[in-house]
Amino acid sequence: MLRDSPSPAPDPAALALGALSWVLADESRAERLLALTGMTPDDLRSGLGDPSVLGAVLDFLASHERDLVDAADGLGVAPGVLMAARERL
Repeated sequence: MLRDSPSPAPDPAALALGALSWVLADESRAERLLALTGMTPDDLRSGLGDPSVLGAVLDFLASHERDLVDAADGLGVAPGVLMAARERL
């Protein structure tokens, strides 16, 4: 019997960028990201292609379960998919 092959894992950088967009959509959450990571808006802009910056965004979400769950929901993925993306960055 043939089975459907599992869908490929989403691109981790694309997921992290989506997560960053989700974070930045809320001013207080965006301010908390900057405060907790020590990054500036310029750091974020210049690091959009940097796996360590993108990983920091996913780490930020992982540190607050409600944000992780809400971000995953907003991106249409399971929270575990975001955490798997973090491991792949």
